[in-house]
Amino acid sequence: MELLELVESIRAEEASVQRLFQGEGTGIRHGNLRQRQDYQQRLAEAAKFMADIVKGRRSMRQLQEAMTTSDFPYLFGDILDRQVLASYREAGATYRNYVKMSRVRDFRTVKRFSVYGADQILPGVKQKEEYPIDKMEENSPFTYSVSKFGRKLGLTWETFVNDDLDSLTDMPVRLGRAARRSEQKFVTQLHVDANGPHASFYTVGNKNIVTGNPALSIAGLTTALEKLTEQVDEKGEPIVIEMVELVVPPSLEVTAQNILNALQIEYTEKGGTSNQKITSANWMKNKFRLNVDHYIPLVASSANGKTSWFLFGNPDNGRPALELGHLIGHEEPEIFMKAPNSVRASGGSEEFDFDTDTREYKVRHVFGGSRLDPKMTQASNGSGS
Repeated sequence: MELLELVESIRAEEASVQRLFQGEGTGIRHGNLRQRQDYQQRLAEAAKFMADIVKGRRSMRQLQEAMTTSDFPYLFGDILDRQVLASYREAGATYRNYVKMSRVRDFRTVKRFSVYGADQILPGVKQKEEYPIDKMEENSPFTYSVSKFGRKLGLTWETFVNDDLDSLTDMPVRLGRAARRSEQKFVTQLHVDANGPHASFYTVGNKNIVTGNPALSIAGLTTALEKLTEQVDEKGEPIVIEMVELVVPPSLEVTAQNILNALQIEYTEKGGTSNQKITSANWMKNKFRLNVDHYIPLVASSANGKTSWFLFGNPDNGRPALELGHLIGHEEPEIFMKAPNSVRASGGSEEFDFDTDTREYKVRHVFGGSRLDPKMTQASNGSGS
């Protein structure tokens, strides 16, 4: 009697699984799954089903059975897509604090124009005199284009048969992390080269090298801020920067935290017949925001990777130093699943590759960027020379 009840219980569970993922013969191959009215409900149920498998609340046998139905691989693909996106968003993206984020239409080269003029101090106009005519001008445009980045992963039939699902649960996290890391390293390479601050961006002519390349310190930050605020636009007008982003490698995080979180700071006042030490409340913690970039020492692999530090004006003021662009409609990483290419001789679908017994997934991410306004940044390689 107990055996009969067990068999009936198993049959009921299998019927429930088939109703969830197969429905009434209207699977993805018969139409657009996402356009069905019950799509969101079915997706939520599929996610809960997968969670129950991972937590051991359902048997692996039910997952194997579900894989043979028509909708589950596509619902499962959407679940993975959302998990990749969640992981991508959860990873700290501090570069968004100092990089302008934009969207581009296609893969063709885009131009970013810097327009100036008509916003400088107004001249006086005497009685009966004509108003002077001014004009707006533009610098040479900055150009860049977006590119594709991605990789494929193959999960074997044996992985699905075995009880260990770590490969399935870990894959979205890894792909999301890969997308975020790809963006971070790309941004780092815009302003860092093998020897520290990028040699073509930080130059004497651009006036954005901190005098003496000081180590990160209160005095060094003071000098860097002075140079940053001394920059003027093409018409000689001051560039007002209210919030400053401090970017450091991991090796300087403790130093930066100690400076920015100190209750008081002590510095030597310049000028007069003799220098005088002054102690004041720590105004720096309200002026600088700390951003730790773990790729600085990896990109600056030849020299100064552990000592270089950077200041950026917040990009919201309209003159960003750097820009990162994404393709419109593809601003975030996307995951795809390869359609199966085999059927069973006895009938029924087979959701694995005919030759290799694998199911393949692909992640795609599209982005690009460029260096823009060097006046909005200062850098020191920390060498003291």
